[in-house]
Amino acid sequence: MDLDKVIKINTNDDNIVEVFSNIEAEIALIGCLLWDNRNYEKISDLIDESHFVDENHQIIFKKIKELLNKNILVSPITLKNYFSEDDFSIEMTKYLNQIKDSSPSTQNTYQYAKIIYELYLKRSLVGIGQNIVQETFDTNVENTGENLIENAENDLYNLSNLGSSERKYSKFGEALKDAVNIIDEAFKRDGKIAGVASGLKDLDSKLGGLHKSDLIIIAGRPSMGKTALGTNIAFNVAKNYEEKIDELGISKLVDGGKVAFFSLEMSSEQLATRILAEQTKISGDKMRKAELSKDDFKKIAKSTTELEDLNLFIDDNPILTIATLRARARRLKRLYGIDLIIIDYLQLMSANLKNKNEGRVQEISEITRGLKAIAKELNIPIIALSQLSRQVEQREDKRPQLSDLRESGTIEQDSDVVMFIFRESYYLERMEPIKKPDEPEEKYHERHSRWQELCEKTHNTAEIIIAKQRHGPIGTIKTHFESNYTRFSDLNVKDYDNIME
Repeated sequence: MDLDKVIKINTNDDNIVEVFSNIEAEIALIGCLLWDNRNYEKISDLIDESHFVDENHQIIFKKIKELLNKNILVSPITLKNYFSEDDFSIEMTKYLNQIKDSSPSTQNTYQYAKIIYELYLKRSLVGIGQNIVQETFDTNVENTGENLIENAENDLYNLSNLGSSERKYSKFGEALKDAVNIIDEAFKRDGKIAGVASGLKDLDSKLGGLHKSDLIIIAGRPSMGKTALGTNIAFNVAKNYEEKIDELGISKLVDGGKVAFFSLEMSSEQLATRILAEQTKISGDKMRKAELSKDDFKKIAKSTTELEDLNLFIDDNPILTIATLRARARRLKRLYGIDLIIIDYLQLMSANLKNKNEGRVQEISEITRGLKAIAKELNIPIIALSQLSRQVEQREDKRPQLSDLRESGTIEQDSDVVMFIFRESYYLERMEPIKKPDEPEEKYHERHSRWQELCEKTHNTAEIIIAKQRHGPIGTIKTHFESNYTRFSDLNVKDYDNIME
């Protein structure tokens, strides 16, 4: 929804404009700028021309802004030269001089700007409120109660990001204290990591956990185990959730966290089945086919009792835009205090592009920028699963590279961590040697034996390749992977080396 359009449509009522406007403050602000151009520095990050009610003032402020940004001196005499005769229905020089002469003390420049900005917010809120009423009475079948709430939350979020009445600067000393607090919390934890623990020790050791405000990409070709790793991390984090109350009565996260899982590909029931398979070590295939023994049912019943209070929230709506994700994530943060978001997967999301002809690469760019912005706003890590392009399959060495990311431009640029999942066994199992014409049996059996040996060496193993890490080293983590139970777990490196020898 176009917020500017909503505001313009719904605030044309003269009564609304009259109640929520202050023409004197607009005149005073422009006068302060004409008296001393340096006053613009005080208000440049707070308001723009759209916040003014009077159309003449909008035109004047916009031109002042453009000229000052080019370091051009602005005064009533110089300013009039940059307007055409069609810009105003008034005599420009006379009007600008009147504004300048009627201006009170320039010391109040910021206060005038704040008044204008606050009134703009109130006009906008009235516009959003009227729009909610109009859409609620609309008989359009798409206007469900849930959609109306999401649209309203998105409009309010967009409005809150148009400006701020306070500057968002922080002194280095304040940032330094925050950094030391993070280091102190990591030191006090058993795992000695600063972020949320993924549950895979070797991975946590390499990453230092999943850090707040980070965008983490887990990419791979189909059937490599992206969703499996995503659900494993979600389960591990939610299972280990623990808080404690400090001496000041403040609740602090000790381990794990509350997780929101947005699944665009699988239903909530399918994800729950995966987690059950992982915990009971009963394959999901057996569960789907109902090939279960009494002991299997007992295991499932026991695990269900243990897992029913898991701090894991699943949203399996197959249509997800950045705006919708932002609204739902903010709601989950407000209601439940979520500590991690996982999205399966990136390429199934869509962006609200104004120009529908901009293409998929531009849409992915909007999505990755939006995900990073949400991670920073909510101050939690976001894991987004991502597909890799087919060019991986055309190389002899199938290990993924950063260039293999589909529509890769800003995925690599906006992310803090990029990880690839690679299972050599997946490719080996599909490369069983075929007997060549006229090939001696002995030679064929020799080739087939070598293939079997390689399959055995790589069976139930997977590599997590950290190809990018903004805050630390890159490298490869060896893991154990049980495909029947879609489970990743730690693999002792020595054991792995023994397997590969």
